Amino acid sequence: MPKLSLAVPHNLTEEEATQRLQTRFGELQQEHGQHLQDFEGDWNGASMTYRFKATGVKVSGTVNVEPSQVRIDAQLPIVAMMFKGRIEQEIRNELVSVLA
Repeated sequence: MPKLSLAVPHNLTEEEATQRLQTRFGELQQEHGQHLQDFEGDWNGASMTYRFKATGVKVSGTVNVEPSQVRIDAQLPIVAMMFKGRIEQEIRNELVSVLA
């Protein structure tokens, strides 16, 4: 399965960055829950493992809050690879907004 990886810098404490991400993930579930099935997101300190289906496409990965950046890694099915650039840009834009 192809991998998507990106890192976005931040100037927050790890705790503040983690709290903002936890809040935003909850909001996104509420806003887009009708498009997500089988969503599981488990936070363990400053790291989250997640998995979900969006329109039948399975996605899984991790979010890691580090002292100066947030790293997102995702396993994407081949069918989603044609949208990889757009997916990366949307995630990056969302992270920059949340971590500003």
